[in-house]
Amino acid sequence: MIERKPLTIRTLILCGLFTALIAVGALIKIPLPGIPFTLQIIFVLLAGLLLGSRAGLVSVLVYIFVGLAGIPVFSGGGGLAYVFHPTFGYIIGFALGAFVTGWIAERKTQPSMLRLILAAIAGTAVIYALGLTWYYFIANYYLNTPMGVGALMVSGLLMTLPADIIKIGLSVVLAKRLAPFIHADVYKEA
Repeated sequence: MIERKPLTIRTLILCGLFTALIAVGALIKIPLPGIPFTLQIIFVLLAGLLLGSRAGLVSVLVYIFVGLAGIPVFSGGGGLAYVFHPTFGYIIGFALGAFVTGWIAERKTQPSMLRLILAAIAGTAVIYALGLTWYYFIANYYLNTPMGVGALMVSGLLMTLPADIIKIGLSVVLAKRLAPFIHADVYKEA
């Protein structure tokens, strides 16, 4: 059985920092034709890439709990009723996405650029999988606004994917630059 060390104060502070960055990323909305996008995914991926699976997951879970407690840190507000918002699945996906991203990235002490790219792509794929599934079920069965799978793929995937590819690239470049300052001892905790 693998014994887990408790998270250090330094790591908890970094978790808090990334929780705040994800919240700020939700408030920065860049309007594009059709669908505006936020910068949350960049900070979610960075949490996984820089903090690792465990601490990245903790930072996103704190963000989710703060939002569900009623503080408007989500892009559309906050509170328990946000669970019934069509985009809440993406927020759930952030937690699992940060974990998967960190899990892939932390397999080596000094991850290569290719490993970071693959980790960010995998994390984004998890976010999309949970987000699109949640959106489909909430739109069709709770809000009673029928949406077919084709329309969902166009609006929820094809229209947002180009921006998210840019976010993946930006998060990988930032992670490679910031890694020497942040994760020298963070990955060794797990």
